[in-house]
Amino acid sequence: MSKTSFIDLQSTHNPHRWYLNVEPSICVGPPGNKFLFGGVGLASAITALEQTTGRPCIWATAQYLSFANPPDIVDLDVRAPIVGKNITQARVLAHVKDREIFTVNAAVGERDSDQSHQWLTMPDVPPADDCPPMPRFDETTEDLHSRLDMRVAQGRYSARRDVQGGRSEDGRVVLWGRAKNGAPVDSALLAIINDFVPSGTSHALGLPAGANSLDNTLRIRRIVETEWVCCDIQIEGVHNGFVHGRIAMFADDGTLMATGSQSGIIRIFDPEAFRQRFKKDA
Repeated sequence: MSKTSFIDLQSTHNPHRWYLNVEPSICVGPPGNKFLFGGVGLASAITALEQTTGRPCIWATAQYLSFANPPDIVDLDVRAPIVGKNITQARVLAHVKDREIFTVNAAVGERDSDQSHQWLTMPDVPPADDCPPMPRFDETTEDLHSRLDMRVAQGRYSARRDVQGGRSEDGRVVLWGRAKNGAPVDSALLAIINDFVPSGTSHALGLPAGANSLDNTLRIRRIVETEWVCCDIQIEGVHNGFVHGRIAMFADDGTLMATGSQSGIIRIFDPEAFRQRFKKDA
């Protein structure tokens, strides 16, 4: 794998098996209760698929079944039952020993075509350099958030579980994002950024809230060279304790690179209890 890759996915003697060391740098959560970020799971599966098949990702969807915690080692087994002239239909089973963590279904491939258009447009927001950093709960914690440079262009987006002010009128948040280590914007990084959708629940509800992802779907249109990714997040609705939302990801120049969607289990937090738990676990 390239040294500039955001995730350190490792190959094995079996070209259809890969493995990922679950380290705090790819996890989220309070000290003592870190777990693999769901977007990293999808990103690792997409990388394994692309490396195994030699074809770029078209779409991929993850279903999250369990948690992986440091220092687990996640094995990713690639299966490609349908290999066509241009497209491979495939899946990945990720597990820690015999315990399934997530499954991914996907299609990889490409076809020659002179048709390339987009109808979604990038939101009119200030450039990344003029936007404040997304507040983190603890700047001293080494985790996934410490490796990403996320800026808030529109909406109330905070990892501190302290959003207040009542329900949003439109449920919309716009972020700018990039990797601090200079990793290129590729399908893996887009899969990771895509997993910021459920956190928009706090802005939508105007409450100290979050969500545990049930799934994560990424659809790639066209990846171009760009420093920043503009993330237009739309929480569509909540009901029965679940939240549903989507995202559109644009390059600096307005090119639509990918879209995504997720569903999650809503969590409402007591900010003070959350802070005390964080201090206790630290």
